[in-house]
Amino acid sequence: MFEQFNYWINYPIFTFNERPITTIEVLALPLWLLFSLWLAHFLIKKLAKKLTMNHKDPNMIQLITRLLYVISFALIFITTLAMLNVPITAFAFLSGAVAIGFGFGAQNIINNFISGWILMGEKPIRIGDFLEVEGVRGVVEEINTRSTRVRRVDGVHMLIPNSKLLENTVINWTLRDKLIRGTVKVGVAYGSDCEQVKAILLDVANAQQQTLVDAGKEPQVYFQDFGDNALVFEIYFWINSQVEGGLRLVASNIRFALDKAFNEHGIVVAFPQRDIHLDGNLTIVSSNKSA
Repeated sequence: MFEQFNYWINYPIFTFNERPITTIEVLALPLWLLFSLWLAHFLIKKLAKKLTMNHKDPNMIQLITRLLYVISFALIFITTLAMLNVPITAFAFLSGAVAIGFGFGAQNIINNFISGWILMGEKPIRIGDFLEVEGVRGVVEEINTRSTRVRRVDGVHMLIPNSKLLENTVINWTLRDKLIRGTVKVGVAYGSDCEQVKAILLDVANAQQQTLVDAGKEPQVYFQDFGDNALVFEIYFWINSQVEGGLRLVASNIRFALDKAFNEHGIVVAFPQRDIHLDGNLTIVSSNKSA
């Protein structure tokens, strides 16, 4: 029984480079590929999990895992060729022809691939950043080798080619920090006490928990203009937020509070008004006709 089993596993199936390939060698190749790929994936995932538990930068974790995957696949490929006794030089001519054809047919893919490595290495855009690309705003969720996944403010996921993020103008609201400046503009009626209006604006802005009161970041009120129908004031404030919704929420809360405070102090929010002056006598013509 053992001799028969030994015969079949060492049975030459075909010849490659004047060397017989046995059954065990044919079976060993897929088993080696499956085991090596599984082991590489398991070890890299375990390393990424450990780095995440140690609160390392997610962008650096992603860059390390991508590099480890590339190195692992290269080692598995070279080892597989060695198992088959195939010299790497045998692929020299073939790889040159493939590279020429691949370069002409996949320029965009190569461009996006290289751009992805630049984004992960240079870090002009990181996971968690709040971006504005061609009028679309969203949070970066993942940077892949071909495209970057962004979750828009309306919840829709958008895939942006990496080359587009490098070649076009991109506004990164959180590149250096998460500080965002907001403004609220309001017009009050002529005759209002300007100093009182300024005090109310400052009190309302400082009362918001999200607004910063540090030196250089405290709310500021500016008397913008003598408008056609109103005295125009604008208040600038800073918040610490990585999403646009945080800025809109604070601005909305300030407007609600201003409306209440103005009503309590008798300050009228201006609206368009026109004075009409008539020269001469005004004659009223009745449309009623006697029967």
